[in-house]
Amino acid sequence: MKLIYRILLRLSIVLSILLTGWAVYFYVNIINEVNDETDDSLEDFSEMIIKRVLTGEDLPVYDNSTNNSFHISEIDDEYLRSHPMLEYLDEMIFIPEKNETEPARTLKTIFRNRSGHYLLLTVSVPTIDKDDLKEAVLYWIVLLYIILLVTILAINIWVYYRSMKPLYTLLDWFDSYMIGMKNRPLQNDTNVQEFRQLNEAVTRHTKRTEAAFELQKQFIGNASHELQTPLAICQNRLEILADSSPLTEEQLGEIIKTQQTIRQASRLNKSLLFLSKIDNRQFPESTRISIQQQIKTLLEDFEEIYAHRNISVILSEHAPLHVFMHEALASALVSNLLKNAFVHNTENGKIMIDITESQLSIRNTSDDHPLDGTQIFERFYQGNKKKGSSGLGLSIVDAICKMYQIAIRYDFRNGLHTFILTFPKKNRPFR
Repeated sequence: MKLIYRILLRLSIVLSILLTGWAVYFYVNIINEVNDETDDSLEDFSEMIIKRVLTGEDLPVYDNSTNNSFHISEIDDEYLRSHPMLEYLDEMIFIPEKNETEPARTLKTIFRNRSGHYLLLTVSVPTIDKDDLKEAVLYWIVLLYIILLVTILAINIWVYYRSMKPLYTLLDWFDSYMIGMKNRPLQNDTNVQEFRQLNEAVTRHTKRTEAAFELQKQFIGNASHELQTPLAICQNRLEILADSSPLTEEQLGEIIKTQQTIRQASRLNKSLLFLSKIDNRQFPESTRISIQQQIKTLLEDFEEIYAHRNISVILSEHAPLHVFMHEALASALVSNLLKNAFVHNTENGKIMIDITESQLSIRNTSDDHPLDGTQIFERFYQGNKKKGSSGLGLSIVDAICKMYQIAIRYDFRNGLHTFILTFPKKNRPFR
């Protein structure tokens, strides 16, 4: 989740809680204020009624141009003991003039007249419908909430993007930065101290990374060159020894085995160097490559090399497949997949190649069990040891696929090892 979305989500939750609490507080206070004003009016009216009863004055008529109504009744001792002397109630009363029932605030007062009898004075005044008030308050609260929420979020988004612009500029630059390549300089002027420190830290980090990268390249190149030279010298000395010295058959066999070991070490050295160059992104150039043409060219060489195994190849071209890749990497990708299909095959076996506009599928027959899909692309993983396999071919394939974001999938069905490569659209030029 993006930072702005996380901030907006949390801000919305906090605002919802605050506004809900405020709405409840507002409603309770409004009701209390209405009740206080109504209770004061009821108390004044009840005091006036009680005074008139005690002094023997005439009581006001029911229709007295006010909303108040009253009723006086004599009560017994049981009622007196079970009810308070003063009681406020919210209830529904019948209004004869309107011939309907309306909500009202009622005050019940118990007092004693001159003769010593206890009387119950009930005074009522129509009041607001609290259900209607709730609906009105809810409506305006929701409306206010939406307006406030949209306004606050809009302001926060604007402020956030204005404040975080240097960070997005830095992320965009960092995302396009490639070690060992010619990168554009970081231009991210800002007055915010934290962002300036972040820019300086990133700049220092990239400089240290570039320096370490250059040292790594030099080390790999020097190590490869220095190792290749003594291997070649050993190979030449063994050839001279085999040609010039009288050797027994057993000694000659040992020399041949040693030569094979040296050649294997030389191939491993070259493969590791090539793999390191791929990991270090030392193949920046890309050209338009035809995968079909790469396969057809390499098949001629592999079929000649493995002709003694009588392996047949079925090439199905459903659509031309063109990609933007470095030519050497495209050749290495196809070459290692084809070599893997020939090496891990059976006598009189088959290799089936399917090519579509976006996919390359290579299947080969085999007597082996399925390979471990979690380790198949690890370096020096070979499953069942095969002659001619260095254990780095699929690692090179995986490194090239990661470099160009090519999805690679291994499957084993019906005795067939299957590798499926799916090329992303950005790597496929228009035909």
